[in-house]
Amino acid sequence: MTTASFLYAATRTPFGRFGGALAEVRPDDLAAIALTGLLAKAPALDPARIDDVLWGNANGAGEDNRNVGRMAVLLAGLPVSVPGSTINRLCGSSLDAAISGSRAIASGDADIVVAGGVESMTRAPWVLPKPGRAYPAGDTTAVSTTLGWRLVNKRMPAGWTVSLGECNEQLGEKYKISRERQDEFAARSHNRADQAWSDGFYDALVTPVPGVDLPRDEGIRAGSTAAKLSALKPAFRPDGTITAGNASPLNDGASAVLLGSEAAGAAIGLDPLARVAGRAANALDPRDFGFAPVEAAQRALRQAGIGWEDVGAVELNEAFAVQSLACVDAWGIDPEIVNVRGGAIAIGHPLGASGGRILGTLSQVLRERNERWGVAAICIGVGQALAVVLENVNA
Repeated sequence: MTTASFLYAATRTPFGRFGGALAEVRPDDLAAIALTGLLAKAPALDPARIDDVLWGNANGAGEDNRNVGRMAVLLAGLPVSVPGSTINRLCGSSLDAAISGSRAIASGDADIVVAGGVESMTRAPWVLPKPGRAYPAGDTTAVSTTLGWRLVNKRMPAGWTVSLGECNEQLGEKYKISRERQDEFAARSHNRADQAWSDGFYDALVTPVPGVDLPRDEGIRAGSTAAKLSALKPAFRPDGTITAGNASPLNDGASAVLLGSEAAGAAIGLDPLARVAGRAANALDPRDFGFAPVEAAQRALRQAGIGWEDVGAVELNEAFAVQSLACVDAWGIDPEIVNVRGGAIAIGHPLGASGGRILGTLSQVLRERNERWGVAAICIGVGQALAVVLENVNA
């Protein structure tokens, strides 16, 4: 017998640009700030009642090492009896944490779980491979851990280890998605995010970072147009369609969500916002990772017992405009219900934090639009994706 899992609260930090306002903030501190901000939304909750803290992180090569989830618990001043774990499914890490937390609740293994994620792409270190023997005579190259493949196993097929951008250039060719459509999609992301902040939509969802003057997400470019974006040069191929303007940037930030059973509501002191109705993973050829959300969402919908005709809001992480458009086209849904308050191209994509962001945003959008059903989906490098279906319990 399973128990329903509910989302009670969500928050995130504002997302900073690479080398921007959050560059001096350690990732473990960012994680603790998000965790503290989340628990501030549930002042009646005794933190000792939290059964587990599950934290997403994609890199873990620097200050986010040694289980950053547990570090966040300690740095946030929670009782030392509260455990913490770190999950790495690259871009999907914090959504994976939320899925794992909701399953623990559904199985009865936990009653209250905090899930979240963090990434400082600015502070991701360079690494040196350890030599196989002492005192090698040759040079060694430092490798950036900010994004993408590094220290690649020579047995891995070369076609699978091309850059994320090249993978999506191939995807754009396969599905015949033009540069013009990508730029239009990106401009819409920026303008919707700008409008959302102006409307106060994110005020209740974002926890400020102490000592940092960052009142909103740093990468949003108000007044963006497809015409302006069309002037940017391709980033991955001389004749390509993907640019710095129609792909998500490098970012720093953290997110967190509070999950619990229905019975836990009394201890949490809040009414639930949404029920976790479906969850799913999908995998395919690593080069096609941008298209992987298509089947992940279909599986999550089947688990929830609904179809696309029931869905009123979609939060799809915009790793690239081209893959987002490919997914929306494949689903056959109205593009107007997708990322209505902006997406990652504008808001940012700090890898380990993005899943928690889209889940929290989805719950807020469902409430704002009085929609019952919503889908959060995210593509993941090396050919994977995750999706969650939320049911607005107040609709």
